[in-house]
Amino acid sequence: MGRIKAKFIKRLTQQLMEQHKDAFSDDFLKNKKIVRTFLDINSQKVGNVIAGYVTKLVKLGRNQK
Repeated sequence: MGRIKAKFIKRLTQQLMEQHKDAFSDDFLKNKKIVRTFLDINSQKVGNVIAGYVTKLVKLGRNQK
């Protein structure tokens, strides 16, 4: 089982994916830098969680095609 994400993490990630879908890849480190440019987040942990969730969604999206 995986960790359960908070609603605000899911909401922010969905907004990012809708607005900047082409900017993200399946590389976590690149996504982490991209998330920091698009969002003003003071917490490093929250940024990492969002970047990880974005990476997971990108990988799942590519497997479904």
